[in-house]
Amino acid sequence: MTDRKTQLAENLARVEERISAACEAAGRKREDVTLIVVTKTYPASDVRLLHELGIRHVAENRDQDAAPKAAACADLDLTWHFVGQLQTNKVRSVASYAHLVQSIDRLKLVTALSAAAVRTGRELGCLIQVALDAGAGERGERGGVAPDGIEELAGAVAAAPGLRLDGLMTVAPLAGPYAGRERAAFDRLMEFSSSLRAAHPAANMVSAGMSADLEDAVAAGATHVRIGTAVLGDRPRLG
Repeated sequence: MTDRKTQLAENLARVEERISAACEAAGRKREDVTLIVVTKTYPASDVRLLHELGIRHVAENRDQDAAPKAAACADLDLTWHFVGQLQTNKVRSVASYAHLVQSIDRLKLVTALSAAAVRTGRELGCLIQVALDAGAGERGERGGVAPDGIEELAGAVAAAPGLRLDGLMTVAPLAGPYAGRERAAFDRLMEFSSSLRAAHPAANMVSAGMSADLEDAVAAGATHVRIGTAVLGDRPRLG
Protein backbone atom coordinates (compact mmCIF):
# COMPACT_ATOMS: atom_id res chain seq x y z
CA MET A 1 0.00 0.00 0.00
CA THR A 2 1.16 3.52 -0.79
CA ASP A 3 1.61 5.94 2.08
CA ARG A 4 -1.50 7.86 1.03
CA LYS A 5 -3.60 4.73 0.73
CA THR A 6 -2.42 3.58 4.15
CA GLN A 7 -3.30 6.97 5.62
CA LEU A 8 -6.78 6.90 4.08
CA ALA A 9 -7.34 3.31 5.23
CA GLU A 10 -6.43 4.23 8.80
CA ASN A 11 -8.66 7.30 8.75
CA LEU A 12 -11.55 5.32 7.29
CA ALA A 13 -11.15 2.68 9.98
CA ARG A 14 -11.41 5.34 12.70
CA VAL A 15 -14.50 6.86 11.09
CA GLU A 16 -16.03 3.41 10.72
CA GLU A 17 -15.46 2.77 14.43
CA ARG A 18 -17.20 6.04 15.27
CA ILE A 19 -20.20 5.31 13.06
CA SER A 20 -20.50 1.74 14.37
CA ALA A 21 -20.29 2.90 17.98
CA ALA A 22 -22.87 5.63 17.36
CA CYS A 23 -25.22 3.11 15.73
CA GLU A 24 -24.82 0.72 18.65
CA ALA A 25 -25.48 3.49 21.17
CA ALA A 26 -28.61 4.51 19.26
CA GLY A 27 -29.86 0.95 18.84
CA ARG A 28 -29.54 1.17 15.07
CA LYS A 29 -28.08 -1.25 12.53
CA ARG A 30 -24.77 -0.17 11.00
CA GLU A 31 -26.12 -0.78 7.50
CA ASP A 32 -28.80 1.85 8.10
CA VAL A 33 -26.21 4.64 7.87
CA THR A 34 -24.39 5.37 4.61
CA LEU A 35 -20.99 7.04 4.66
CA ILE A 36 -20.49 9.73 2.03
CA VAL A 37 -16.87 10.90 1.75
CA VAL A 38 -16.63 14.60 0.86
CA THR A 39 -13.67 14.75 -1.54
CA LYS A 40 -13.73 18.51 -2.23
CA THR A 41 -10.27 20.07 -2.74
CA TYR A 42 -8.69 16.60 -3.05
CA PRO A 43 -7.55 15.04 -6.35
CA ALA A 44 -9.11 12.29 -8.42
CA SER A 45 -6.25 10.03 -7.31
CA ASP A 46 -7.67 10.13 -3.76
CA VAL A 47 -11.12 9.22 -5.10
CA ARG A 48 -9.58 6.18 -6.81
CA LEU A 49 -7.85 5.13 -3.60
CA LEU A 50 -11.09 5.53 -1.66
CA HIS A 51 -12.85 3.35 -4.21
CA GLU A 52 -10.17 0.68 -3.75
CA LEU A 53 -10.86 0.90 -0.01
CA GLY A 54 -14.56 0.23 -0.51
CA ILE A 55 -16.09 3.72 -0.66
CA ARG A 56 -18.97 4.03 -3.13
CA HIS A 57 -20.47 7.43 -2.22
CA VAL A 58 -18.49 10.66 -2.72
CA ALA A 59 -19.52 14.31 -2.54
CA GLU A 60 -18.35 17.59 -4.06
CA ASN A 61 -19.46 21.17 -3.54
CA ARG A 62 -17.99 23.09 -6.53
CA ASP A 63 -18.81 22.16 -10.10
CA GLN A 64 -15.52 23.47 -11.49
CA ASP A 65 -13.69 20.92 -9.31
CA ALA A 66 -16.27 18.15 -9.45
CA ALA A 67 -16.84 17.92 -13.21
CA PRO A 68 -13.25 17.04 -14.21
CA LYS A 69 -12.88 14.76 -11.19
CA ALA A 70 -16.05 12.84 -12.04
CA ALA A 71 -14.87 12.53 -15.66
CA ALA A 72 -11.49 11.19 -14.51
CA CYS A 73 -13.26 8.57 -12.40
CA ALA A 74 -16.07 7.73 -14.83
CA ASP A 75 -14.96 4.10 -15.00
CA LEU A 76 -15.64 3.57 -11.28
CA ASP A 77 -18.97 2.49 -9.79
CA LEU A 78 -19.45 5.59 -7.67
CA THR A 79 -22.49 7.59 -6.61
CA TRP A 80 -21.72 11.30 -6.87
CA HIS A 81 -23.48 13.72 -4.51
CA PHE A 82 -23.45 17.47 -5.12
CA VAL A 83 -23.65 19.19 -1.73
CA GLY A 84 -22.74 22.83 -2.38
CA GLN A 85 -24.86 25.88 -3.13
CA LEU A 86 -25.72 25.51 -6.80
CA GLN A 87 -26.03 28.36 -9.29
CA THR A 88 -28.41 27.80 -12.18
CA ASN A 89 -25.65 28.42 -14.74
CA LYS A 90 -23.87 25.31 -13.40
CA VAL A 91 -26.92 23.07 -13.49
CA ARG A 92 -26.36 21.57 -16.93
CA SER A 93 -22.85 20.47 -15.99
CA VAL A 94 -23.86 19.08 -12.57
CA ALA A 95 -26.75 17.15 -14.12
CA SER A 96 -24.29 15.36 -16.40
CA TYR A 97 -22.44 13.55 -13.59
CA ALA A 98 -24.22 13.95 -10.22
CA HIS A 99 -26.59 11.22 -9.09
CA LEU A 100 -27.99 13.27 -6.22
CA VAL A 101 -28.16 17.00 -5.56
CA GLN A 102 -28.43 17.63 -1.83
CA SER A 103 -28.76 21.42 -1.94
CA ILE A 104 -32.21 22.11 -3.41
CA ASP A 105 -33.34 25.40 -1.85
CA ARG A 106 -35.39 27.37 -4.40
CA LEU A 107 -37.96 26.82 -7.13
CA LYS A 108 -35.77 28.33 -9.87
CA LEU A 109 -33.19 25.62 -9.19
CA VAL A 110 -35.83 22.87 -9.42
CA THR A 111 -36.95 24.16 -12.83
CA ALA A 112 -33.40 24.39 -14.16
CA LEU A 113 -32.39 20.95 -12.84
CA SER A 114 -35.50 19.35 -14.29
CA ALA A 115 -34.78 20.77 -17.74
CA ALA A 116 -31.15 19.62 -17.56
CA ALA A 117 -32.10 16.13 -16.37
CA VAL A 118 -34.62 15.70 -19.18
CA ARG A 119 -32.09 16.96 -21.72
CA THR A 120 -29.50 14.41 -20.59
CA GLY A 121 -32.01 11.58 -20.16
CA ARG A 122 -31.03 11.06 -16.51
CA GLU A 123 -32.99 10.97 -13.26
CA LEU A 124 -31.52 13.08 -10.47
CA GLY A 125 -32.17 12.39 -6.82
CA CYS A 126 -32.91 15.59 -4.90
CA LEU A 127 -32.73 16.54 -1.24
CA ILE A 128 -34.33 19.70 0.09
CA GLN A 129 -31.65 21.59 2.05
CA VAL A 130 -33.24 22.91 5.25
CA ALA A 131 -31.76 26.04 6.84
CA LEU A 132 -32.43 25.92 10.57
CA ASP A 133 -30.98 29.43 10.92
CA ALA A 134 -33.42 31.04 8.47
CA GLY A 135 -36.60 32.92 9.27
CA ALA A 136 -39.84 32.41 7.35
CA GLY A 137 -39.36 32.94 3.63
CA GLU A 138 -35.61 33.37 3.93
CA ARG A 139 -32.56 31.37 2.89
CA GLY A 140 -29.84 30.28 5.29
CA GLU A 141 -26.36 31.72 5.67
CA ARG A 142 -24.94 28.49 4.20
CA GLY A 143 -27.77 27.95 1.73
CA GLY A 144 -30.99 26.10 2.34
CA VAL A 145 -34.66 26.98 2.54
CA ALA A 146 -36.42 28.03 5.74
CA PRO A 147 -38.58 25.26 7.23
CA ASP A 148 -41.77 26.93 6.04
CA GLY A 149 -40.64 26.43 2.44
CA ILE A 150 -40.06 22.66 2.59
CA GLU A 151 -43.54 21.60 1.55
CA GLU A 152 -43.71 23.81 -1.56
CA LEU A 153 -40.24 22.81 -2.74
CA ALA A 154 -40.91 19.12 -2.12
CA GLY A 155 -44.07 19.28 -4.18
CA ALA A 156 -42.23 21.00 -7.01
CA VAL A 157 -39.45 18.38 -7.05
CA ALA A 158 -41.92 15.50 -6.89
CA ALA A 159 -43.82 16.91 -9.89
CA ALA A 160 -40.75 17.81 -11.96
CA PRO A 161 -39.77 15.55 -14.88
CA GLY A 162 -36.34 13.97 -14.46
CA LEU A 163 -36.19 14.60 -10.71
CA ARG A 164 -36.79 12.28 -7.76
CA LEU A 165 -37.56 13.55 -4.27
CA ASP A 166 -35.28 11.59 -1.94
CA GLY A 167 -35.47 13.50 1.35
CA LEU A 168 -33.86 16.28 3.37
CA MET A 169 -30.39 17.62 4.14
CA THR A 170 -29.07 20.13 6.64
CA VAL A 171 -25.80 21.62 7.85
CA ALA A 172 -25.57 22.32 11.58
CA PRO A 173 -26.15 26.09 11.78
CA LEU A 174 -23.54 28.52 13.07
CA ALA A 175 -26.14 31.09 14.14
CA GLY A 176 -29.69 31.21 15.41
CA PRO A 177 -31.42 29.08 18.04
CA TYR A 178 -29.62 25.86 17.03
CA ALA A 179 -26.07 27.24 16.96
CA GLY A 180 -23.87 24.91 18.99
CA ARG A 181 -26.81 22.54 19.54
CA GLU A 182 -26.15 19.95 16.84
CA ARG A 183 -28.25 17.17 18.35
CA ALA A 184 -31.24 19.47 18.74
CA ALA A 185 -30.78 20.66 15.15
CA PHE A 186 -30.71 17.11 13.80
CA ASP A 187 -33.70 16.10 15.94
CA ARG A 188 -35.62 19.00 14.41
CA LEU A 189 -34.64 17.87 10.93
CA MET A 190 -36.00 14.40 11.73
CA GLU A 191 -39.34 15.98 12.67
CA PHE A 192 -39.44 17.68 9.29
CA SER A 193 -38.53 14.36 7.67
CA SER A 194 -41.47 12.64 9.36
CA SER A 195 -43.83 15.31 8.02
CA LEU A 196 -42.33 15.03 4.55
CA ARG A 197 -42.70 11.25 4.49
CA ALA A 198 -46.38 11.54 5.36
CA ALA A 199 -46.90 13.18 1.98
CA HIS A 200 -43.99 11.56 0.11
CA PRO A 201 -43.31 8.11 1.65
CA ALA A 202 -40.31 7.36 -0.56
CA ALA A 203 -38.49 10.54 0.49
CA ASN A 204 -36.84 8.85 3.47
CA MET A 205 -33.22 9.98 3.09
CA VAL A 206 -31.87 12.27 5.82
CA SER A 207 -28.37 13.67 5.18
CA ALA A 208 -26.87 15.25 8.29
CA GLY A 209 -23.65 15.21 10.27
CA MET A 210 -20.06 15.86 9.35
CA SER A 211 -16.67 15.02 10.85
CA ALA A 212 -17.25 16.88 14.12
CA ASP A 213 -20.86 15.90 14.78
CA LEU A 214 -21.57 12.57 13.07
CA GLU A 215 -22.49 10.93 16.41
CA ASP A 216 -25.26 13.48 17.00
CA ALA A 217 -26.59 12.89 13.49
CA VAL A 218 -26.63 9.10 13.88
CA ALA A 219 -28.30 9.41 17.29
CA ALA A 220 -31.01 11.60 15.77
CA GLY A 221 -31.65 9.13 12.94
CA ALA A 222 -29.69 10.39 9.92
CA THR A 223 -29.48 7.87 7.08
CA HIS A 224 -26.39 9.46 5.50
CA VAL A 225 -23.39 11.26 7.02
CA ARG A 226 -21.05 13.49 5.00
CA ILE A 227 -17.46 13.09 6.21
CA GLY A 228 -14.50 14.97 4.76
CA THR A 229 -11.71 16.04 7.10
CA ALA A 230 -11.84 12.93 9.30
CA VAL A 231 -11.14 10.76 6.23
CA LEU A 232 -8.97 12.94 3.98
CA GLY A 233 -7.22 15.16 6.51
CA ASP A 234 -7.17 18.91 6.97
CA ARG A 235 -8.07 20.62 3.73
CA PRO A 236 -5.52 22.68 1.80
CA ARG A 237 -6.30 26.39 2.02
CA LEU A 238 -7.84 27.78 -1.14
CA GLY A 239 -6.59 30.93 -2.82
